[in-house]
Amino acid sequence: MTARHQAVRRGAASVLLLISSAMAGAAQAETLQGALAKAYRYNPTLNGARAGLRATDETVPLQKASGRPALNVTGTYTESILKPTISFTSPQRTLDTNAQLSVPIYSGGSVRNSIKAAKTRVAAGQADLRGTESSVFSQVVAAYMDVIRNGAVVALNQANVNALEVNLQATSDRFEVGDVTRTDVAQSESRLALARSDLQNAEANLISSRENYIALVGEAPDNLESPPPLPGLPASVDTAVQVALKDNPDILAAQKLREAQGIDVRAAKGTVLPTVTAFTQGGYTNYLDTLSGSFNGSQINKQAAAGVQLNIPLYQGGRPAAQVRRNKALESQAMEKEIEVERGVIAQTRSAYASWQASLESIQSNQKAVDAANLSLEGVRAENTVGSRTILDILNAEQEAVNAKVQLVTARRNAYVAGFSLLAAMGHAEAGNLNLDAGTLYDPMVNYDRVKGKWFDWDFGPAPKLQSTRTVDSPAQNANVDPALAKP
Repeated sequence: MTARHQAVRRGAASVLLLISSAMAGAAQAETLQGALAKAYRYNPTLNGARAGLRATDETVPLQKASGRPALNVTGTYTESILKPTISFTSPQRTLDTNAQLSVPIYSGGSVRNSIKAAKTRVAAGQADLRGTESSVFSQVVAAYMDVIRNGAVVALNQANVNALEVNLQATSDRFEVGDVTRTDVAQSESRLALARSDLQNAEANLISSRENYIALVGEAPDNLESPPPLPGLPASVDTAVQVALKDNPDILAAQKLREAQGIDVRAAKGTVLPTVTAFTQGGYTNYLDTLSGSFNGSQINKQAAAGVQLNIPLYQGGRPAAQVRRNKALESQAMEKEIEVERGVIAQTRSAYASWQASLESIQSNQKAVDAANLSLEGVRAENTVGSRTILDILNAEQEAVNAKVQLVTARRNAYVAGFSLLAAMGHAEAGNLNLDAGTLYDPMVNYDRVKGKWFDWDFGPAPKLQSTRTVDSPAQNANVDPALAKP
């Protein structure tokens, strides 16, 4: 079998390993889906966004309360300390109770439109939550792939240091017998020192990526498997953009916020219209046997009344017009924001698609570079044994081989992250799209349906509970890796 055929087979095996080893790893290994599931349950950014949406849900019953009946009861007890000198009938003590029930009948459409605007903002909040979910998942995928890449880079640099240490020892031995010069030894020492520096930087990057993984997922990365293939990647950039314009949650949220601002304009216009309120009230007064004079026989007074009140606003200091103009300006701002978000999504989608395609091409190119560098290194070493190559040639060939392997694992990481970013821009990187093993998925409509019809003043709901996990007890990460990672 030729070297070219061997290189092709190694390249194909590497690609198959990248897309299938997630199904064949050790039982203790962590999968990307497992990491995403943990972030879905315990990430504080995502859980905080859910709590924020629940707060937005409450704006609907808050607006509904303005159109519901209101019942008030007041009670007053009065003790006269000094009775008026010219009054002979003033009571010494008085117990006074009043009750009033008011029922809004017509409010110029302000309440109705305010409720509609609140519902629209709930829909916008649900879209925002989807966007937050995609953003958190994108960060987790990047962190996951960073750990895999940086682990491989550390292993490659460790292997390079080990090889250079052996090379330096061999060069020193050959110098002792006069086979090479002091310059060859110095060159070997210099390359080893540089390799050790590269290894230290790679180890620092690995530790940083592992700590970032903990911050996002809540647990330390343990034997991460290669990720599974990404589902639903588009065939063309135009297809990706069309899907993004339809499904991207940021665009949907901007549209709903623009709609809500338009409804706010109608609600503000309703403040110049008449309002009609039905009411009934009753009162009870007890003088506690302290009413003297001609009223001595009657110590209790009762009264009740009912009616309809019409309020016609004639002048309110210009407040309604200012509110309408303000809401129109905010609607205009929301319209511009919608276009801004749309532009950003289009740019994000096209950029992610270009990065994804470029990374796929880079994988193929770098795989060829790795195969060629390995073949070149073998040839340089063989030629050195017959004296046609110098120690410096070997050192250069070894460095080129390491660089090519680092570029290959980097290209693999970039391709996967870019592909997932493309799915996120298209609106297809949420829990429902990824088959997460996270149990029952969070449904924002459950809380909305629970609270939208609440009317009881004392229904305060359960006490808040922390959903996310703390990482203060997680051990500080190290740069220990499996040497097998040095074979990309």
